[in-house]
Amino acid sequence: MSNKKEKRNLETEIIHAGYHPDPVAHSVSPPIYQTSTFAFESAEHGAALFAGKEKGFIYTRLGNPTIQALEEALATLERGAAALATATGMAAVSTVYMTFLEKNAHMISTAALYGPSRTIIETEFTRYGVSSDFIDTSNLEEIKKRIKKNTRLLFIESPANPTMTMTDIQACAEIAKQHGLILVVDNTFASPVLQNPLELGADVVIHSVTKFINGHSDVVGGVIISKTQDLHLRLQKVLRMMGGTMDPHQAWLVLRGLRTLYLRVEKAQDNALKLAHWLASHPKVAWVNYPGLESHPQYELMKKQMKGPGSMISFGLKGGYEAGMKLINSVKLCTLAVSLGGIETLIQHPASMTHSSVPKKEKEEAGITDDLIRLSVGCEAYEDLKADLEQALEKC
Repeated sequence: MSNKKEKRNLETEIIHAGYHPDPVAHSVSPPIYQTSTFAFESAEHGAALFAGKEKGFIYTRLGNPTIQALEEALATLERGAAALATATGMAAVSTVYMTFLEKNAHMISTAALYGPSRTIIETEFTRYGVSSDFIDTSNLEEIKKRIKKNTRLLFIESPANPTMTMTDIQACAEIAKQHGLILVVDNTFASPVLQNPLELGADVVIHSVTKFINGHSDVVGGVIISKTQDLHLRLQKVLRMMGGTMDPHQAWLVLRGLRTLYLRVEKAQDNALKLAHWLASHPKVAWVNYPGLESHPQYELMKKQMKGPGSMISFGLKGGYEAGMKLINSVKLCTLAVSLGGIETLIQHPASMTHSSVPKKEKEEAGITDDLIRLSVGCEAYEDLKADLEQALEKC
């Protein structure tokens, strides 16, 4: 095999990135190295591994061939120096916070952030003097106004969960650089297929691989991809010590799901674009937030920094909260469940579900209204999805 790195199309990279033929059985699928520890060839070999003088594996919390294959693949897809696979998406978030937020530090973040990502800062990290401002990060002037002497981290979601608000990543990177901040982007909603924040100037990208990257609603996990090796080593030290690392079987399942990421994202996005246009014209629908609609306030920004609008839709009904509850209780094909990014279409009510831990006033300030319904569009036939939503809307 040539050591020369070939430039390949994304569809090809998704299928082949991180794959190295098994030297023993030459299996097409990477093996699951289901082991907690690895044998040393000698005392000297073990000492050399611990000293970092030789490459190899010691203990699965510190590294494992199956996990490494996934990390290599995701670092390649996000154009990063290296990646760290984590046990859950929140393990990735918590590792980032623990690495970059020292005692009495301050962070700025997107108001409409994934609920637990916000709650852990406001309820746990405050015990160590960490303060935070959760704001509309689409307003760049507001970001600049909130920067303090002790601000260390600018942590954004774009598109945001669940409002679909877009933030200009390149502009945020310029602000972060000017003020010596670390810019972290949660890229879960877009996936590496549609957006690459590191190429736009971000320092670190995280994903809940539970979502689009795995894509089959059968495993949880996270990943942290760093722009530089120095950032990677800082994060790696914290992750290994805190113990939030992924296990080999998890990694193998995510690798299996990853290989169809491009196909799934393309199909789901096609469905979502059609559904968004249809919902926007429906007499019982009050509003639709979807970056692929020209009515979306950041439609031009989406075209600038994304390769497509994705498959997440937020919308509200003219009948408000009660109509929304009636809708999600009436669907037959769409599944009423939290999470997103699977091959199946999921529908949920963020105010009472994923963001229930966020105080009501703060939810409203973030645009998470009681009538907001979040739809994660899957890969079913568009006609079947439309028919299901149509019969449910008739009952509202």
